[in-house]
Amino acid sequence: MSSDSLWCHSSSALRYPEWQRPFQDALLELDSKKLDKCVEDAETAIYERLEELCEMSESRDGETEREVIASAICALKVIKRGL
Repeated sequence: MSSDSLWCHSSSALRYPEWQRPFQDALLELDSKKLDKCVEDAETAIYERLEELCEMSESRDGETEREVIASAICALKVIKRGL
């Protein structure tokens, strides 16, 4: 599966909506006063999901999601550098 299919612009088409919605909100937030909270919300959702994935048995889908999460964490780090 290509990474393009994992990053959809429509929130209804998100493959991992539990954490991708708040992540998408952070990516799209233009108000610098709101951005810090959006990033915090995205990080919380991502790390909660990572905890769930750690409790699950290893599966290919879980591995794919971990790879997508790693990319999301990198993107959030870039956003935080600009705050």
